[in-house]
Amino acid sequence: MSHLAVTSFLAGMIAMAYLLAGFFFLRFWMRTRERLFLAFAGAFWLLGLNQALVGLSGAPPEDQGSYYLLRLTAFILIIIAVVAKNARRSDGP
Repeated sequence: MSHLAVTSFLAGMIAMAYLLAGFFFLRFWMRTRERLFLAFAGAFWLLGLNQALVGLSGAPPEDQGSYYLLRLTAFILIIIAVVAKNARRSDGP
């Protein structure tokens, strides 16, 4: 099996794991309606999309920089959700 085939297979498995984690967080959000879980679901889906694009592109790593904007967006989404959750908690009763 070639190096490219193994790399593509592993990238697909990682992308699937990110998407599955997003669905778990969506289920938690549906149960609790806590916005933090919805933000985590969206962030994991963005990470899965990023991984799928990197795996499917076949481009050399130096040409994949624009794909990582999705990863940056996912991390910013998580940071904003955590900060908002902590701000709501400190404003509490």
